[in-house]
Formats: sequence, structure tokens, C-alpha cells
Amino acid sequence: MPPSTRDRIIAAADALLREGGREAVSTRAVSAAAGVQAPAIYRIFGDKQGLLDAVAGHGFATYLAGKSALPHTADPVADLRAGWDLHVGFGVANPACYTLIYGEPRPGADSPAAVAAAEILAAQVRRIAEAGRLRVSEERAAHLIHAAGCGMTLTLISLPPERRDPDLSALAREAVIAAVTTDPAPSPDAAPVAGAVALRAALPTATVLTPAERALMTEWLDRFTTER
Repeated sequence: MPPSTRDRIIAAADALLREGGREAVSTRAVSAAAGVQAPAIYRIFGDKQGLLDAVAGHGFATYLAGKSALPHTADPVADLRAGWDLHVGFGVANPACYTLIYGEPRPGADSPAAVAAAEILAAQVRRIAEAGRLRVSEERAAHLIHAAGCGMTLTLISLPPERRDPDLSALAREAVIAAVTTDPAPSPDAAPVAGAVALRAALPTATVLTPAERALMTEWLDRFTTER
């Protein structure tokens, strides 16, 4: 089956984007490359931004499929690492498509491709929260991970390949993970003791308690941790 007019236009725009960047994707150039009249572009996509969003979705489809297919392991933080690496790797390998999606933010009007990617990230963060390993709100964690990941990817794209530090992305990734997650929870047997020890350490500064109350609680906590 021959490609539809819509598919021909997207393919032509995608080729122009890869060859010359966003500025090369003009209505005149796309219509000439696709063999259509300019009004067809507006009829199908509404305006140039609609066309660019469609091209971004076309180029991002492989990435979104790969990210959706990432396996869920028993460690949601490890899964987040895999998602980060996939994101950065795609962006560096496909700079024209990536900058089309993330290079010019449009508050309240993200491209459908960006929205789909954000939903996948939110699901990853939700799994970390469900595991009891999130130290900030889900929204804050997702925003920080997104901002750091996009910033890192755009930074690497802006550098000549020979100047790209192969460890830079991993360093940024681990810094963000440390900021939003906790270590794995202790074993069920160790958790009560760990909690008691933490509370015992905080007692000297517990000004809401009287000296007598602090002394009594200290005695209880010491006995609990010793006997456990």
C-alpha cells in the first residue's frame, strides 16, 4: 500500500529536520519534498507547529516503545536508572528530534510525544513511592529527574563528540537518584530496631518532652534495642 499523504509529509519533514534542523522544516520545503501543495499541510496538521509535533511523535516512537518495554525488576530505582540511560542515549543519537521536543519549552502546550514520555516517567516514580523509597513528593521527584535528564542530554548534544565525558551522565543520574530516593528498606526484623535507634538519637533535641519524659523514653528505647 502506498504511503498516505500524511505519511509522505511527515517523512519529508523528518528528513529535512535530520539534514538541516528545525529551521529547514519550512512549509515550502516540506511541500516540495513531499510533492504536495502547501494547503494540504495546513488541512492535515492545522499549522506548522502541528506538523512539527507530528514529526516529533514519529521520531520519538521508537524511544517511547523502548521505554514502555523496559522490564520491571524488583528494584524500581534500578529501573529508573535504565530509563535515564535510555533517555540520554536516544537524545544524543537523535539530536534533531530531541531538540525539537525539548529544546524550546512551551508551557502548558507540550508536544504529545513529551506528554507520553512524562507519563512513563511518572509511572516509574510511582513504583519507587510504592516501595517506600521516595524522600520527596512524586511530582517533585518527576520534575527534578526530568529537568536533570533533559539538561544533561542537551548539554551532551551541544558538545562535540570528542569532548563528551562518558561518565558525566552517570554522575548526574546518581546525584539525582540520591536526592529523591532512600536506600532500600531494612529487613522486617531490623526495621523496628533501626527506627528505635533513630528515635533514641533524636531524643536530646526533643524539646516537646520534659526531662523526665525524655529519661523514661530513653530507658524504654534502650531496653527495646538491647532485648531485640
